[in-house]
Amino acid sequence: MEKRWKIQQADPSTVQALQSSLGISEVICRILVQRNIITFDQAHHFFRPQLADLHDPWLMKDMDKAVGRIQSAFRHGEKILVYGDYDVDGTTAVACLYDFLRKLCPTGQVDFYIPHRYREGYGVSQQGIGYAQDNGYSLIISLDCGIKSADLIAYAATLGIDFIVCDHHLPDDQLPPAVAILNPKQSDCPYPYKELCGCGVGFKLITALCERMGFGREEAFQYLDLVATAIAADIVPLDGENRILAYYGLKKVHEAPNNGIRALIQLSGIEKALKMVNLVFTIAPRVNAAGRMDDAAKVVHLFTATDLQVALSFAGQLHADNTDRKETDSSMTEEALAILEKDNEHSERRSTVIYQPHWHKGVVGIVASRLIEKYYRPTIVLTRSGEVIAGSARSVSGFNVYEAIHACREHLLGYGGHFAAAGITLQPDQVTAFTSKFEETVAATIRPDSLVPELLIDAELRFEAIRPSFHSIIEQMQPFGPANAQPVFISRKVTDRGSRIVKEQHIRFSLQQGPVLMDGIGFNLAPKFHLLQTGAPIDLVFTLEENEWNNRKTLQLKVIDFALSC
Repeated sequence: MEKRWKIQQADPSTVQALQSSLGISEVICRILVQRNIITFDQAHHFFRPQLADLHDPWLMKDMDKAVGRIQSAFRHGEKILVYGDYDVDGTTAVACLYDFLRKLCPTGQVDFYIPHRYREGYGVSQQGIGYAQDNGYSLIISLDCGIKSADLIAYAATLGIDFIVCDHHLPDDQLPPAVAILNPKQSDCPYPYKELCGCGVGFKLITALCERMGFGREEAFQYLDLVATAIAADIVPLDGENRILAYYGLKKVHEAPNNGIRALIQLSGIEKALKMVNLVFTIAPRVNAAGRMDDAAKVVHLFTATDLQVALSFAGQLHADNTDRKETDSSMTEEALAILEKDNEHSERRSTVIYQPHWHKGVVGIVASRLIEKYYRPTIVLTRSGEVIAGSARSVSGFNVYEAIHACREHLLGYGGHFAAAGITLQPDQVTAFTSKFEETVAATIRPDSLVPELLIDAELRFEAIRPSFHSIIEQMQPFGPANAQPVFISRKVTDRGSRIVKEQHIRFSLQQGPVLMDGIGFNLAPKFHLLQTGAPIDLVFTLEENEWNNRKTLQLKVIDFALSC
């Protein structure tokens, strides 16, 4: 699929001023300025994150109320239920707070609850409140959910059950009647950093409890590896406080990981030091698979296991769930692609909506993302769920799929989500009408350039500047993720020096610019190999990586795209 190349810009005078103060490469200073790092002090905090720079948890609105209510529950022997979503962010948040609270409470005073994805759905559920009532819990602490559950939390209050809501999703105008709401996105919350994930909000609660109870913040830092896993999986910005939490969370993964993390690493066969990308693509899918294919409660047992062998047992279950997920995902994607390839009208549409009643509900969102890789248009994958149809939507860059679905609400039973992703339910007899209305809405509102994937490029880089010292500074920009992506470079008028196709799909590059030769790898770029065979100069888009072979480390290019030079 062809991509639009877009080279990001930076004010030259600001770049020059930063370079004068830092004394490092102009290219790196350009990248820093693009990321709003424009002073020496900002660069110092960026390259040398410090736990001491974490914000005071007491700045978060209702923190004093939340801590006071938990302490009251301790004093009066009330039973506390830690309640969270079934994804990585929710389950890690529950594991952290549940593990911390059970150290402070008598046995049986605190427990946890993860709603079942298919029987209960996302967030606070009627069944969950019923469980609390039946088992004598008078305080529920919800994590990564609850901010949109005003009616259910009001219902719980009539049963004598209080709620503390710890959430990071954007609140509605009507807030739930909880005794405390910890959410930095509340309009009147003074907390300085607004982009914490749900586990991050839970971590701030643990930090405040530690301080109030005389432990100090260090007691909370043992959960940083789980917080980093949640940050990676939930695709929140890796700037500000999230950068500090992720940086030290990865450090803990390397030095003294949680037994559950250690077990997942062992079963995944990872031997090198983990980076954020490993958490995103290796650890997180296994954790998410539990909720997609079975019961996510086992994730909490995994991350609270005090014995490595017990953790390995639960990790094995997650590993099996992930294997099932991958097989289901693969077969569904193949079936969906085959259906779309036979649909002569699909090529003229601006959206993709596809339905099969037998598809697994737990992976429809993944399949939607796979279809976007092929067709790059707003996509909804639907399946049968009991008496109704349920589905997941995924969007393309720059298009608000939630607003498009909102415009089709007359055909829906329910919907929810955000700019890039959403979920819907509808009656079977509304599938055709919804499909037509969604296509009409997308076609009328999407910009033509949103139908072509955009490749953001940070800066031009000549081969002669690619040295170990340059790469070392780039590596100090880790961890990479949203708002701090791995730098992407372009080199122009590069000449082929014997590149070849490997494993039918990939290209092993040998390239020259000026006097410098560079090797590289380009995955799934074999269809463009003919451009190299012309012998004409090419422009190359790539990231830098370290390649180790026979105990020798060299820098190589990880090629993302290339085209004939203009």
